[in-house]
Amino acid sequence: MSQPQSLEGPHPDRESLQVRCAVITVSDTRNFETDRSGQLIRDRLTWAGHSIVTYQILKDEPALIAETVLQLCQNPDIDALLLNGGTGIAPRDTTYDAIARLLDKTLPGFGELLRQLSFAEVGSRAMASRAIAGVCQGKLVFSMPGSSNAVSLALDSLILPELVHLVTQLQK
Repeated sequence: MSQPQSLEGPHPDRESLQVRCAVITVSDTRNFETDRSGQLIRDRLTWAGHSIVTYQILKDEPALIAETVLQLCQNPDIDALLLNGGTGIAPRDTTYDAIARLLDKTLPGFGELLRQLSFAEVGSRAMASRAIAGVCQGKLVFSMPGSSNAVSLALDSLILPELVHLVTQLQK
């Protein structure tokens, strides 16, 4: 069996790019002081050289989530949207449902790989994650679980190694 690719990706990106990001936490209970996952996303993106254009916390209401994502996708100063929270199967977990219907193209590998990586850490509970990614109106959208461990796993293993490459592909 071949060795897995490093976190640097299969090949280096030819150009450096500061990706302009929107960070959205979907939660009925978190606020700006208690949102550890949102802070983690902002810290990791900034550490990697990207910028945070906006940071919001939304209630888990599908219409509100969809409206906000569509508004942000029309902002020319945003390249990527990173959402966390609301991806499970509880009645109030509606992020997947709100996001899935907005995507022009999906990246099924994101959810598949995140569940695979999560399985190695948490076992069969990983199947309950409805993480999703794709493209909405030319913007890259990632929707991941709200737990800090899942956010960290998604960022370090999948999003940050490919963010510049994926945004560059969309800008061609």
